[in-house]
Amino acid sequence: MDFQLAEEHLSIKKWVHEFAENEIRPVASEYDETEEFPWPVINKAAEIGLYSIEFYMEQVAGDPTGLVLPICLEETCWGCAGIALGIWGTGLPLSALAYSGTPEQLAEWAPKMFGTADDPKVAALCVTEPDAGSDVSALRTTAKRDGDEWVLNGQKIFATNGGPASVRIVVATVDPELGHRGQAAFIVGPDTPGIRPGKKEKKLGIRASDTSEVLLEDCRVPLENVLGGVEKLEAKMDRARAKGTQPGHSAALKAFEVTRPSVAAQAVGIARAAFEFALGYAKERRTFGRPLIEHQGVAFKLADMATEIDAARLLTHRAAWLARNGHFEHAEGSMSKLKAGETAVWVTEQAVQILGGYGYIKDFPVEKWYRDAKIYTIFEGTSEIQRIVISRALARE
Repeated sequence: MDFQLAEEHLSIKKWVHEFAENEIRPVASEYDETEEFPWPVINKAAEIGLYSIEFYMEQVAGDPTGLVLPICLEETCWGCAGIALGIWGTGLPLSALAYSGTPEQLAEWAPKMFGTADDPKVAALCVTEPDAGSDVSALRTTAKRDGDEWVLNGQKIFATNGGPASVRIVVATVDPELGHRGQAAFIVGPDTPGIRPGKKEKKLGIRASDTSEVLLEDCRVPLENVLGGVEKLEAKMDRARAKGTQPGHSAALKAFEVTRPSVAAQAVGIARAAFEFALGYAKERRTFGRPLIEHQGVAFKLADMATEIDAARLLTHRAAWLARNGHFEHAEGSMSKLKAGETAVWVTEQAVQILGGYGYIKDFPVEKWYRDAKIYTIFEGTSEIQRIVISRALARE
């Protein structure tokens, strides 16, 4: 086992870090205040090839280690997690498309999710509803077949990129009696009548990221726009009816499982940003005649912060490697997200504490990182859900 990053990984890490340092960090506080979607930054990312379907197909999918994406996510979230989600949020619906779609669907729709370098687009995965989060069996959005079309009706909430998205992947119920086995995902393309963004949420953190309702009112999509194709859906439904109420796996939750190391990497980036700032402050700030870092109470905090960040990163890289090269045997994806999310919350809190009163005011960035970190114990499966997944994996051993 080699823990040293390969030369190509180090090169990508340096490239993305420079982008984060020069293009993301300088505008992070501005977008945190305005809550506007960071199109100018996405445009710059598209110009250099960081935001493009080619980057995903060549650099991410072509990397046998699975580490390229976590490295990029950590570096951009070091810059600003909200802006980074604007850049990488399309990766979630892309993962659903790649995981469940046909090769023809992937070839047609993946480029449309990203647009071009001159005219970039974003995409959204729409799963959560007012009464259904991790409990996907409770989804109420429906998809009814009408001739050669599907008619979608329902309300989605908390959709990343939900407002500005050109392409949306919508999870809906085809047969309510089958629970999550009776669900499917549908591709809703640009300018489709019957779908529109609703309320844009005002949030504690990651405020540059668009988090919106998506409303579907008699939204009609072609029959072939069901992920995987009609024949695959019908075969799945037949198997589900034959098995009755036996437990199974949700396609939506499987997509989240694969992407959990990517979410963990984002949390590591926030934690690292806060740690580095607190470390620099502790070396420069003098109290009682000596640098703050020479006080054991502060020095031990920083030692624990560094240790926890390294532990979270190692879990994340292991999970990313397993996701690419086999499968999770003991819920390693959930382990990485649980550890990284809770580490980010704890480390950013310690950073605020080290800065004292300065950590609490907006003149310093640690309060923003503190606010940004909290979502990583909530979205794409709360910490409690991750513990359920991990404990179930242990029970199967």
